[in-house]
Amino acid sequence: MNPNEQYSEQSGISAARGPNSLSEQRPETGDGMKRAAAKQMIERYYYQLTDGCGNEHCQNKDCASCPTFAFQEKSKNELAVKAIDLFKEKAKLCGSLPTKVPRAENAAGPSKLSNEENATTANVVLGGASSSSKAHSGAESSKTAKVFVEEKPSSSKGQTTALFSQQSTCNVIKPIPTPAAETINYLTEEKVIKLIKDCEGENSWSKLIRVIGATFNNADSLIMSFRRNDHNISDHGNVVTEEKGDERVSAIRSDVSSCDKEVRYSLDLEAVRRTFKALMKIPGLPYQGALVNALSSLSRNVEMELRYRRPMEQNPNYINIFLIVMEIPLDEHEELLENSFPEFCKALGHMNMSGQAKLARIWSTFGDDWLMQKTRLLHQVITMKIAQNHGRWGRVYQLNEDEGIAGSTKVMKILFYASIIGGSMDPDSVLAEEKETNESEESLQDMLQGGAVGHEPKDLNKPKEDPLANELRVSVLDCRRPFVPYDEFVNELLNEYVDIEADYKNKMENKFSFMNHSFILTTASKHTCMYIDNRVRMYNERRSSILNTLVRGLPPIPFLRLRVRRDHLIDDALVNLEMTAMDNPQDLKKQLIVEFEGEHAMDEGGVSKEFFQLVVEEIFNPDFGMFTYNEHTRQFWFNPTSFENDGQFTLIGIVLGLAIYNSTIVDIHFPSVVYRKLMGKKGRFEDLKDLDPTLYASLQQMLEYEGEDLEDVFMQPFKIGYKDVFGCDLTHELKEKGADTHVNHGNRQEFVDLYSDFMLNKSIEKQFRAFKRGFNLVTNESPLRMLFRPEEVELLICGSTHFDFYDLQKSTEYDGGFTVDSPTILHFWEIVHEFTEDQKRRLLQFTTGTDRVPVGGLSKIKLIIARNGPDSDRLPTAHTCFNVLLLPDYSTKEKLKDRLEKAVDYSKGFGML
Repeated sequence: MNPNEQYSEQSGISAARGPNSLSEQRPETGDGMKRAAAKQMIERYYYQLTDGCGNEHCQNKDCASCPTFAFQEKSKNELAVKAIDLFKEKAKLCGSLPTKVPRAENAAGPSKLSNEENATTANVVLGGASSSSKAHSGAESSKTAKVFVEEKPSSSKGQTTALFSQQSTCNVIKPIPTPAAETINYLTEEKVIKLIKDCEGENSWSKLIRVIGATFNNADSLIMSFRRNDHNISDHGNVVTEEKGDERVSAIRSDVSSCDKEVRYSLDLEAVRRTFKALMKIPGLPYQGALVNALSSLSRNVEMELRYRRPMEQNPNYINIFLIVMEIPLDEHEELLENSFPEFCKALGHMNMSGQAKLARIWSTFGDDWLMQKTRLLHQVITMKIAQNHGRWGRVYQLNEDEGIAGSTKVMKILFYASIIGGSMDPDSVLAEEKETNESEESLQDMLQGGAVGHEPKDLNKPKEDPLANELRVSVLDCRRPFVPYDEFVNELLNEYVDIEADYKNKMENKFSFMNHSFILTTASKHTCMYIDNRVRMYNERRSSILNTLVRGLPPIPFLRLRVRRDHLIDDALVNLEMTAMDNPQDLKKQLIVEFEGEHAMDEGGVSKEFFQLVVEEIFNPDFGMFTYNEHTRQFWFNPTSFENDGQFTLIGIVLGLAIYNSTIVDIHFPSVVYRKLMGKKGRFEDLKDLDPTLYASLQQMLEYEGEDLEDVFMQPFKIGYKDVFGCDLTHELKEKGADTHVNHGNRQEFVDLYSDFMLNKSIEKQFRAFKRGFNLVTNESPLRMLFRPEEVELLICGSTHFDFYDLQKSTEYDGGFTVDSPTILHFWEIVHEFTEDQKRRLLQFTTGTDRVPVGGLSKIKLIIARNGPDSDRLPTAHTCFNVLLLPDYSTKEKLKDRLEKAVDYSKGFGML
């Protein structure tokens, strides 16, 4: 086929579809079903005009097989228009019209097919006659349906091989009745390669186009295609179902039983890849149009099967469809990527959890390069969909409502878990131990949280775990290093357009929500999700308090109110929180209001920020004795020999939980392992690198030492020494008779594991359990664990370390007469950009109440600079609750700098000017 013919055929098919394209999304009921039926009829008229019915004695003048065909000289586009006209006129359709049966043409017009063409053409009879005409047309259909095979002697037995073989594998449990001589096509690598050579020899790709269209249009065909040798279809690759229904079902069931339910599959993956590689070498890709149309039709059929039937349960080989389609080199088929692939993703998204889990396990064996490539292709689809509807997104039409975006995100979720399964997972023994520990801690937590004296027990509304993760029995936390880095799954453009508030509402209504696919969201977007969820819970607690007042006569307590003295801050705060935790732990989930005794300030967020800052400064003072400080890493760690009771550590955990729940960033410097442990993981040797780099390097050197004299060089028994808070030397045997057991090549890994376990877990087990209990009292119903990874929780608590004041300048607003071009404003930013990092921290503290950068950067701070009168000697002031800086209109840059530096350096507390 030359390029003109190719273009004509592709455009003709598009025109034949009429105004309602096959790729459009439609409902399955009402007008959508009528349009679908009309589309199918127009297609039949079009193929009747272009390909004919296959009957050389046809008398229908609107059929290409008729000797007196009236539209022989018409182009494909003209025939497409004629197809629509015939549909409107309800013109005659030939009886058993095959799918895309080619017409043979010569100079004199249509004629019957040559023997050579018969040898390589597939006749596919569309599924069966209606019940009213089955008896009448059964015999006639048997005569019409044909199986064309190519006679080719085998190298050993002279067997007859077929270009296509026939066997249906769908509906094993309840086979759908089919015509007596129904035949199903399937492909192998050898057949496709031969077909390519034949088409090259004939200088026409029409046969290949028809074969691709017929095969990829039919789920049964793909299921049977490219089978491995140990999953042969039959001895000769050719099964006709006539009068052999029972044997056919038996053979299929036998083939199904040979497939492992988890990872094994019957597809010859390498043959599929070699086949697509050969197809990609064809100049101009003439089959692309047929592939696009076929895949669109396939996707709709598969979607219906997955939604209303259980094909994966009836035939595990059904998964071959998805394995084959995902191997198509989509980056080389832009039309396919833009039109058909989103429909395919939509269909795949309807697969049940067991099927998705099996796909994830299979794809996890394909390697990191394959997973990375498919992830980027899905990002391309999502980005393309967003760009195509630019200007449309808003309150009326959300990203969640686009089925192409939703389907691609669901497929990406399967790839996400495949990346985790294929990555570096924690050992099963560690996972089992963690599960047992977490279950025991959750039981105790539920007892504490369930209710207090004088209060009715409350059912905890804990976030649901991801159903695919449950099916796979894995957690994101179980993987240290996934195949594909987590950042590769984040789509920046999607995060710019997504409406988090609307997405949260969808989640509550059990609709598609990006919150349930949090891997695609940035940390800033996830932080907004949790902020909304926390605010909703605060509102619900406030409402419950009002209802208790009205119904039970209890005093109204809509907020968690802390009244503290600055000179007794820790005592007052911890006593108040302890009383609240003992009386009714649910009160901890109310909005926090802090009052400093003797200071008149309404807490709109700024007072709470200062409260957390002062509490953290005192609690983490090494003189307090609860934590130790590492001068080298500048991080705090739990003091294993602390004299404080469990209650003190529990209250510290409550403070940290309240900071997250009230969206306040605090200046806490913990090693990353603390946040992993808060999420339910145990500390391991890899985590020791962050806590004590020197110790980690020494143990790593021991593991890598290759000399035979390891025992003499290191002289290390299974006994370690450490110091308490007073500097006294202490020892601990890592196992029984450890002092008498020395480290050698055979037990050095055991020594490293026991040493790490003691340092990170056992030595601080009592303190950390209490700390975690307090943290969970506040956050156990929060989506924290569902949305965030440990490193993101650290960012959530501590904020970012990147100070980009240019971002802050871009997001700042002006009021009171100031504009972006005001001389005072221009001088202000010139001065700020000249500040040292320490001065910038103090300025941030002065204007916002904290020197920490929020998740997402300084652009997330909505700073307002307002004009506070004309030039004067007054210092700048700030409302930290609202991030407002009041700045007099100073006359010179030097005066502005002097006044600003004094205000920043000497400000502390409320009422300070």
